[in-house]
Amino acid sequence: MLWPQDPNFVNATERRVWTALRDQLGPRDLLIANQAFTTRARDHELDIAVVLDGSGVVVVEVKGGSVWCEDGHWWQAHRGGDHRIDPVGQAKTVKHVLRDWVEESSAWMGRRRIRWAHAVAFPHSEFDRRFGTPDCSRDMVIDRDDLGEIATRLRNLLAVQDSGYRVPDPSDALAIHDALAGRFTPKRLTSATIEEAVAHRDELVERLSAEQANILDATQALTRVEVRGGAGSGKTWLAVEQARRLAASGLRVALLSYTRGLSEWMRRRVSTFVPTDRPAYVGTFHDIGAMWGHQVDRDNNDQHFWEVELPATLLDLAGRQPVAELFDAIVIDEAQDFADDWWPVVLEALKYEDDRLYVYSDEGQRIFQRFGKLPGGLVPLVLDRNLRNTKEIGEAFEPMVPNRMRLGTESGPAVRFVPCAREDASSIADDEVERLLDEGWQPSDLALLTTQSRHQEQLNRLEQGQDAYWASFWDTDQVFYGTVLGFKGLERPAVVVAVNDTADLARAKERLYVGLSRARDHLVVCGDPEMIERFGGPEVLRRLQGE
Repeated sequence: MLWPQDPNFVNATERRVWTALRDQLGPRDLLIANQAFTTRARDHELDIAVVLDGSGVVVVEVKGGSVWCEDGHWWQAHRGGDHRIDPVGQAKTVKHVLRDWVEESSAWMGRRRIRWAHAVAFPHSEFDRRFGTPDCSRDMVIDRDDLGEIATRLRNLLAVQDSGYRVPDPSDALAIHDALAGRFTPKRLTSATIEEAVAHRDELVERLSAEQANILDATQALTRVEVRGGAGSGKTWLAVEQARRLAASGLRVALLSYTRGLSEWMRRRVSTFVPTDRPAYVGTFHDIGAMWGHQVDRDNNDQHFWEVELPATLLDLAGRQPVAELFDAIVIDEAQDFADDWWPVVLEALKYEDDRLYVYSDEGQRIFQRFGKLPGGLVPLVLDRNLRNTKEIGEAFEPMVPNRMRLGTESGPAVRFVPCAREDASSIADDEVERLLDEGWQPSDLALLTTQSRHQEQLNRLEQGQDAYWASFWDTDQVFYGTVLGFKGLERPAVVVAVNDTADLARAKERLYVGLSRARDHLVVCGDPEMIERFGGPEVLRRLQGE
């Protein structure tokens, strides 16, 4: 982890030390560079600090050029002549400044102190192995010969400490990362900045998703892969990009999901690709039979038909297709929604037994009452970074995420929680939508999602049929109304969630998790605090209430 992601260094010496550490640190370490602090006494500049998982924190003062110690004093050569410096004192002072800032931050609340140390780095100087002063032992010095193993030397420095303090775990690094983002920073977007902020976040999420696509390079030699990730981790973007790359390589590809809304989103994105990069089929699992001449009534509401009867028909159809009509590779998004009876169809739709299968899943979003088991032999890869949600939204649903995720650093409006009775949640949510429109949000920025019973506006639009209803998702003049069940895999800049579950609803926790994670920039939640605490736990309620 890097703070910031791309530092602007004052000189090449600091960049050299930073680059060495960046290349040597592990995925659970945090590298901090060029962080300014202002205390009541004076301003401070931190050159480098590292949070080493399982070891501690080291603050490193960096000095370039020729540096030496003589008669207990430090000197540095400059064009204008040699002058006195105090690198050890600077490192020690900044260590205390950083530690105080972190420990006084709400991100560190409830955590015990971890090990802290300070060191100095002189990449252009050489020090004898026997060097030492009363306030600086040799293991605190990184010279030009130590740079190639700087991470190991800093770990060793912490290892010899007998401070009695604990060593950090990955959550401590995340807390320090969050602490550096600031305290009580401005959250609210004004109408004058909403459009600009939404456009900025569009570009940012797209860029971060593209950067994360390097995981696809690691899967090129693998033919059976499960990519696991929590809400907001960019699974859908990666699934579509993987299908594009496979199609571009000349393979016949199917890109599948369960929900109609997500499938339509993927079809529209794929339509922007050049023809040679487009998968042969993009759509729902159940509609794949249309390629083989089997038309389905999409408005059929019989659950047994969708989960048992139709899969049996599709399995028979797949077994009778010529090889040319089958697929070299199948990519599935939201794979946790697939029932047991669906997977034989997926495998039968591949041309050969060892053809490619890539599935993207999040067990925390298993909100349908069917428990399909993924095929065996899938190599698991994990996405541990939230790319979509602002830090405030990510923090709200973080306790519900099955696996620990790194939250984004982009801030937005504080999550708004409106306590109300379950039966009033939808009407209160209507008021919140009006408030957001008055603030300057565009209708196409907004979605109102219910966790169970459909909103009346959704029922009205469904009278025109499922296809017309989902077409309204792209209507720039309308707020979108839907349920959490149908909105899986989708997002809106601002989402109002009406928690209108009945107390005995199965999978209520998962529905709440999905609902809270659909907003990218601004989240409003309307519901009964007792029900939210029952479904999401006391920590989720506490965070929604801003405590």
